[in-house]
Amino acid sequence: MSQFDSPFSDSFLMCPPEHFEVSYVINPWMEGNVAHDDKALAARQWQILHDGLRAVAQVELMPSAAGVPDMVFTANGGLVLGDKVILSRFRHIERQAEEAHFDAWFAAHGMQVLHMPDDVPFEGAGDALFDRQGGQLWLGHGHRSDIRSAPLIAGWLDTEVQTLQLVDPRFYHLDTCFCPLNGGYLLYFPEAFDQASQKAIASRVPEQRRIAVGLADALHFACNAVNSGRHIFLNRASDGLCAQLQALGFEVHQTPLSEFLKAGGAAKCLTLKLTEPVQAATVPAVSHRERLAEAGIAAG
Repeated sequence: MSQFDSPFSDSFLMCPPEHFEVSYVINPWMEGNVAHDDKALAARQWQILHDGLRAVAQVELMPSAAGVPDMVFTANGGLVLGDKVILSRFRHIERQAEEAHFDAWFAAHGMQVLHMPDDVPFEGAGDALFDRQGGQLWLGHGHRSDIRSAPLIAGWLDTEVQTLQLVDPRFYHLDTCFCPLNGGYLLYFPEAFDQASQKAIASRVPEQRRIAVGLADALHFACNAVNSGRHIFLNRASDGLCAQLQALGFEVHQTPLSEFLKAGGAAKCLTLKLTEPVQAATVPAVSHRERLAEAGIAAG
């Protein structure tokens, strides 16, 4: 069995961009792009990503809806593990209407939907990514998700959570600058993190498995990649980065996503993985009330 073989079949959730547009500004990428998106081009770019991913994995679709233009970025809908999903609690009011749509889709598909307290922002798999080797969860905070979500996630999913502080507003979600890959590799942009987080990454991922990208690749959202087996789908990557990934056995698929970059998203943002492998419990059993207390949140 190779390092890319897996006992489970990958499945991803996507949402067609029928109502996608840049209609407000909640991250630096949106500035200057309101009403400047090309909807027809966005539809073609999304379809190419969809078709490419569907050739190597299962793709589920949820219906788009008017009034929630960013719902196309399904990665932000929640964090899925087994039959559980921790629903996102969006920080910005512009995206909060998405929560009901994602809640309904998850519930309709038989998933146990878990809810963060009202005052704890958490933006799903945009900020929470499972390691492909160690089993722990990486949790980004500093822009969108609140660090107080960490003990709640650890308890609900019986997993170890390693927090990472994001410091560059251009990389406002963890998945814009950090992508765990099969085989225990990590594709990331170190400068998006504070020094303590860079040290935490280095302590957990051996140097030979860390693939640090430069600013040019980071700004093309090369780290906002979808990995399924040996396949990596991303917006754009330099020849050097592609060669580095190919030397490790990956097949890189560049699928231009310029219209979605105008809203601050690319390949990973447009997908939510539904089939994370359930790991054995790595944290002690603690009651939900105790988890709330640990996070400094009053129990309701």
